[in-house]
Amino acid sequence: MTITHHSRRRGGAALASICLAIGVTACGSSTKSSSSATTAAGATTAAGVTNAAGTPAAGGATGIKSGLTVYYIPKDTQNPYEVLADKGGEAALTELGGKVVVSSGTEDTAAAQIPSIQAAIAAKANAIVIAANDPDALCPSIAQAVAAGIKVVAFDSDNNCPNHLFINQADTATIGTAEVDYMATLVNSTGEIAILSAAATATNQNAWIGFMKQQLAAKYPNMKLVDVVYGDDDPAKSLTALTGLLSAHPNLVGIISPTTVGISTAAQYLSTHKDIAAKVKLTGLGLPSQMKPYIKDGTVKGFMLWNPSDLGYLAGYAAANLASGTTNLKDGSKFTAGKLKEYTIAAPAGAAPSVILGPPTVFDASNIDQFNF
Repeated sequence: MTITHHSRRRGGAALASICLAIGVTACGSSTKSSSSATTAAGATTAAGVTNAAGTPAAGGATGIKSGLTVYYIPKDTQNPYEVLADKGGEAALTELGGKVVVSSGTEDTAAAQIPSIQAAIAAKANAIVIAANDPDALCPSIAQAVAAGIKVVAFDSDNNCPNHLFINQADTATIGTAEVDYMATLVNSTGEIAILSAAATATNQNAWIGFMKQQLAAKYPNMKLVDVVYGDDDPAKSLTALTGLLSAHPNLVGIISPTTVGISTAAQYLSTHKDIAAKVKLTGLGLPSQMKPYIKDGTVKGFMLWNPSDLGYLAGYAAANLASGTTNLKDGSKFTAGKLKEYTIAAPAGAAPSVILGPPTVFDASNIDQFNF
């Protein structure tokens, strides 16, 4: 399998036109590639790949076409979470003998992603896997890709465009309610709590917070949500929001931060302010690699997340199955995703049919050393 990376600082309609005219190579400022091992007979050793005789190789990916090209278009090419997800996709396509191209900008804008969609069209890619920076602005370009016969899979952040599959990291309600339930165990279901979120306009954050509020009202009459503040997924802004929150609410007993930037910023601050950490419990959604020191020193008892690598891996198998015709977008359609086993496509809850990776994992002192992402 070949893995190619392209990144840009800015993108727009003009650049999209240029990419169509001159092809994918000129659209990237950096490229990295590697190849998978093959046997002497020329058959890729990964499971499920067609061998030299033209029959499916052993491994449970029967029917998947060999040599697929899948473009991964993350929100940007520098976010550690997105990088992990893309690597999961690379692992999936390695198993299937395909080719991954990771292409996006360094800014979280639709304009930075449009040239990558156009590059995929020009390269006659078999599928696109995309984490949308805007739910609507990408739709004209995605429609062009669909018209060109390219299968489209959204992951992490969905879009409002038709004719695609969404890989949801976890059930939205479960993410919100589970964080409240876990906080309740930390504060004995009593006291003032607050939320340190990302951007005030972030669709996923607002959906999770909505379910948090519902859970508090339904199950925890003695827990009071006193404030929701926003750090825009920026460490400096998150720190300012955090210190303002602590100053405004001296009786605070808990903070939920459903964003990896927010929770790591808060944990770092609390780790150097042990008097506050002793009174204010912190949980939310975080990366084990960032949060491990704060679990080890006792600043944080536990937090949650799904495995972003598995999210990208599942998206890769979904894209390969759609491109091979072994599954479709109909409610109830099934496909096998390698080590993650079988998934069933559900009818649209929003713009697209979807599958859910699985419930979030709680990371604490009992298991934190087992995870490195």
